[in-house]
Amino acid sequence: MEKIKIKETTKTPSVSFDPEQGLFEMRGKSIPENSNGFYGPLIQYVEKYAGSPAERTVLSVRFEFFNTSSSNRIHALFKRFERIFLADRDVLIRWYCENGDENMRDAGKDFKAILQVPFEIVEVDEL
Repeated sequence: MEKIKIKETTKTPSVSFDPEQGLFEMRGKSIPENSNGFYGPLIQYVEKYAGSPAERTVLSVRFEFFNTSSSNRIHALFKRFERIFLADRDVLIRWYCENGDENMRDAGKDFKAILQVPFEIVEVDEL
């Protein structure tokens, strides 16, 4: 599989997926006009990756903000990583948020509560 690199825009996060290394990262804002259009190909990519994942898979998420429609698609993406974990693979989701950003910390806690995959919430001084 080839790597995916998508540059951040004012409405969509940057995306860096490196399947060989098992390193996946998204950062920025997620308020796309069409969340299915943006996240659909990423979800399909992870489904394909799940057929032959790396020894360890780490997804790092550093959102400044995301809207409700993005939340649904982000959850669908996380479920694909959860399936890899439930197939007895080493998977970790790291949810980064700024210290004091209760909304983003709570969003991370909500995702953690509904997923069956190792999920860390990491508070940092700056995203």
